[in-house]
Amino acid sequence: MFEGIIPALVTPFNDELNVDYKGIEKNLEFLEKYVDALVPAGTTGEAATLSYQEHIDVVKHVAEVSKLPVIGGAGSNSTKEAIFLAKEVEKAGADAAMLVTPYYNKPNAEGLYLHYKTVAESVSIPVIIYNVPSRTACNITPDVVERLAEIDNIIGIKEASGNLKQVCEIINRTPDDFILLSGDDFLTFPILCLGGKGVISVAANVAPQMMKELYDAFKSGNTGKAREMHYRLMPLYSALFIDTNPIPVKKALELMGMPAGKPRPPLVELSEEKTEKLRKVLESLGLI
Repeated sequence: MFEGIIPALVTPFNDELNVDYKGIEKNLEFLEKYVDALVPAGTTGEAATLSYQEHIDVVKHVAEVSKLPVIGGAGSNSTKEAIFLAKEVEKAGADAAMLVTPYYNKPNAEGLYLHYKTVAESVSIPVIIYNVPSRTACNITPDVVERLAEIDNIIGIKEASGNLKQVCEIINRTPDDFILLSGDDFLTFPILCLGGKGVISVAANVAPQMMKELYDAFKSGNTGKAREMHYRLMPLYSALFIDTNPIPVKKALELMGMPAGKPRPPLVELSEEKTEKLRKVLESLGLI
């Protein structure tokens, strides 16, 4: 249910920087025939600048419109707020909640364990840990993940540490049914080779068919084709992180004629110079 190619959805905005719900629907129409699940209101969805009500409404709208499994973003650096959001995305119809590691306040190992345990116990839907230390200044170690994997409804982790040794340790030390998903597009193929189950992806917003082609080739045993797709997609992976996510992916969607809108402040639009670099990559892949 939570494996394969899973786009971390962009939240499109209109000219007034309000959520464009019709735009969400148009983007879902583009994605749904290729992807396996959806993540609204995550980092790529600009959860940091959505109000609580917008956050919940975006998750609810995606859950109502799509028939695919929905993993609602629900993390916070406050356990109380994370409980609130997890309960609300459950009520909104999400099939699972994804919780980023608490940022800024740097909890120790026991604090991280108790944070996730407490939130997981507050809901009946599955919980997916989201580890992205480049943004949070907080890494959840394999020791902590191993303990959390013993909790019934903590079913997996989105691993975006970029540390393949850590990925190996988590896979090796958790049960076979514990799902490790890549949180870095460029590590999708390597992590699949190590035993990962898929990717929560930025690139899948703009190239869902190619991402799915990579995954399907790997699953069918055609690792040569999967490796070929990996290298074909590498320029896109790089271009979508030419600036802070989701600035480039919003511009990519705009160049493709898809709903996106500007990012909310303090993020700003992609510069003209970087836009031209992104445009060339999209053209080389036949996306525009």
